[in-house]
Amino acid sequence: MVRPLEGIKVLEFTHAVMGPCAGFLMSENGADVTLVEPTKGSPTRFLKGFGTGYFWYYNRNKKSLAIDIKSEEGLKIIYELVKEADVVIENFGPGTMDRLQLGYEKLKTLNPRLIYCSLKGFLSGPYEKRHAMDEVVQMMGGLAYMTGRSGDPLRAGTSVVDITGGMFGYIGVLQALFEREKTGEGKFVKSALFETCAFMVGQHMAYQSQVDYPIPPMPERISAWSIYKIFETADDDRVFIGIISDKHWRRFCEAFGWKDWLEDASLSTNNGRIDEREWFLPELDQRVKLLTKADIIDKCETGDIPFAPISQPKDLFEDEQLNKGNSLSEVKMKNGKMVKLPKFPLEYGGERTEKISDPPEIGEHTHSILKRLNHTEKEIEEMVKNNII
Repeated sequence: MVRPLEGIKVLEFTHAVMGPCAGFLMSENGADVTLVEPTKGSPTRFLKGFGTGYFWYYNRNKKSLAIDIKSEEGLKIIYELVKEADVVIENFGPGTMDRLQLGYEKLKTLNPRLIYCSLKGFLSGPYEKRHAMDEVVQMMGGLAYMTGRSGDPLRAGTSVVDITGGMFGYIGVLQALFEREKTGEGKFVKSALFETCAFMVGQHMAYQSQVDYPIPPMPERISAWSIYKIFETADDDRVFIGIISDKHWRRFCEAFGWKDWLEDASLSTNNGRIDEREWFLPELDQRVKLLTKADIIDKCETGDIPFAPISQPKDLFEDEQLNKGNSLSEVKMKNGKMVKLPKFPLEYGGERTEKISDPPEIGEHTHSILKRLNHTEKEIEEMVKNNII
């Protein structure tokens, strides 16, 4: 298959989600990504709770170089790799890479063509030296307010800012690679959590600018659509239905056999249905609840109207679209279990990405990388003895 980033060499100094996500997007598209981790392994490997899947999801297709970068010999090896690299990705705290003698100003002297992607909590400005995490910026960026109910801010149900911030970093690297084709020079690229969160909340900022009252969080919003909600079913399940046009409304009534509503002029338009919501929505709830989940889904599919079952993550493993649409890859997890996980969500020339390799074991590629750099077996054995690798 076509791998558009094949031949691009990436050195990754990352942990948690944001940095590994940027590197994963590159590795999934063919880049040669080497994860530089401590000799005992990246701390992300050993997270529990909601961090249990981080390493195994975002680090497939990568090589692992386990090395003490604080040692003189370890730093020299990194410098050797920098000289041949196209991209460096890092997401450590402010000033960390400079203290390790691995900041952009140092590395560009070794390789002027180097693209350096720095992923931080904040872009340049008064907050830039602060530490941040996904949930921190969701709180301060208005996203938690918009997600929860009034008085109960709530983080989104995944690491949405980390992931999106990593995506913006990836976009920045692609831009820099394109520019380098014209200039021959590398570039410093920076993406950050807070500004990423603000970008996503921007649509609500625009809304706020047009009204003279505080905009409500999403659970309490006044929907632009007359029917855009979750319905209870006869078999104690739930289904979301969205009617976003008058054409949908007509098909909805026909599919469910509600001729009386189809002929009711007060319900014929979206705005009319909104005006009648006080009696209309409770009556709609009662009608839908007479049907099972399967019945509702069948009628919605027949009527070609938007609907969704309320799924949990576990349901996605067997989802028909994901499986038959070639959207999942078998990935080897920490316990050795093979698990189907989502691929890069893009069709490129009609093709989907395919897994190159499973997430690496600690230092799995250290020996082969050092041999490629012309280090002898004796030198490698000595570095192992001195805990450098």
